[in-house]
Amino acid sequence: MTTRNGRTVRDLRRENRTAVLHRLYFDGPMSRFSLGPATGLSSGSVSNVVGELVAEGLVEEAGSVDSAGGRPRTLLRVTPGSGCMIGVDVGETRVRVELFDLTLTELARAERPLAVDTADPHDRYEVGLVVGLVRDGIAEVLRTADVPAERLLGVGVGVPGIVARTAEDGAVVHGQTIGWDAVPLERLLREAVELPASVPYRIDNGAKTLGQAEMWFGAGRGARSAVVVLFGSGVGACVVTDPMGPGRALEWGHLTVRVRGRRCRCGSRGCLEAYAGAEALLERWREAGGTAPAGADEETALTSMLAAAYPADAGRTPDATALAVLEETAEYLGAGFGDLINLFQPERILVGGWAGLQLGARFLETVKGYAKEYALAYPAGRVDIAMGTLGPDAVTVGAAILPLADFFARGGRRAEAEAPEEEPAWASTVRGREAHTP
Repeated sequence: MTTRNGRTVRDLRRENRTAVLHRLYFDGPMSRFSLGPATGLSSGSVSNVVGELVAEGLVEEAGSVDSAGGRPRTLLRVTPGSGCMIGVDVGETRVRVELFDLTLTELARAERPLAVDTADPHDRYEVGLVVGLVRDGIAEVLRTADVPAERLLGVGVGVPGIVARTAEDGAVVHGQTIGWDAVPLERLLREAVELPASVPYRIDNGAKTLGQAEMWFGAGRGARSAVVVLFGSGVGACVVTDPMGPGRALEWGHLTVRVRGRRCRCGSRGCLEAYAGAEALLERWREAGGTAPAGADEETALTSMLAAAYPADAGRTPDATALAVLEETAEYLGAGFGDLINLFQPERILVGGWAGLQLGARFLETVKGYAKEYALAYPAGRVDIAMGTLGPDAVTVGAAILPLADFFARGGRRAEAEAPEEEPAWASTVRGREAHTP
């Protein structure tokens, strides 16, 4: 049955279920009485939806609360064990795989380092190697937590690069900086990973999954608009204009900050990433005479550089070379932030990523000062620049949110449960009312 605005009764039921699940997920536990005004649904609709969700095991009772002059009201919450998701971060130094329950409590994790001593940096991202690491990580977390694959609502994957989709291969990754040219990652994972065919894969840009996590659970909560930036070996960003929406990935790291400047790993010149990404930052330090520990990966080398520039011992003289490179980097970042402020005028700019967590703790205030110098005064005076709050796991959390958000959008039904349903008894009443509406 189709209503006057083009939606079917099934659409209405799905939207009602989604509304209830969202409110219980973000604001629960809540009573049936509170769900009415929170969702805008009638008490009858709330009762019907809650009854369905409880019968399906998606919602459970969670104690009670006193009411004014009446019986205590039963509180409801989303059942944590009613499903689980896997989040994967294909990062620049490692592949991280985490298994979460429905409330995003971590159940198990696996990490696989990527080689750092290859002659060609692209070799560490060899497609077959990365697919194998993801495959092994998924098998490990399911085995560790003793969770059957049939309970999975989906697998979310955050990757460096632009993600397109085709009817034949699903998600295809264009990762120019890591040597991936139209890699059919979704198809390759489906062929390699032993999961039921019904388990969906959601693959997207890593900065976008970071932004999703910070908006749902981190420093972005309550903001109507934000830009979440990811600093790792490279630089990326995600702009969010709908707090519950997925946001839009930006190739911010490849914004030109100096004409005919340093060669970027994307092949162009003068990109922000060629000055502010951890890989380029460490390269500039070495060129200036700095020395990182032999054989150290990027995270360890950046830690050493920061320790040299900002020694913990107050009596130790800071390394002038490291300090000069970092101060120049702060200005480049400030200019890049200024561009984001002028372009999007966000309420917040949030900093994340493994390198962002290290760098931000040291000179975020300096970057803020430069951002205000390079941005227009009006939007610069209305933006809050701060650190993200979810730490190094934010990309995997955001990746796991991808299938979770789809699950909620379907009203808490799995992808394979989309077969036509029988029309409920009350549908004929709705149809009859519409037929008599002038």
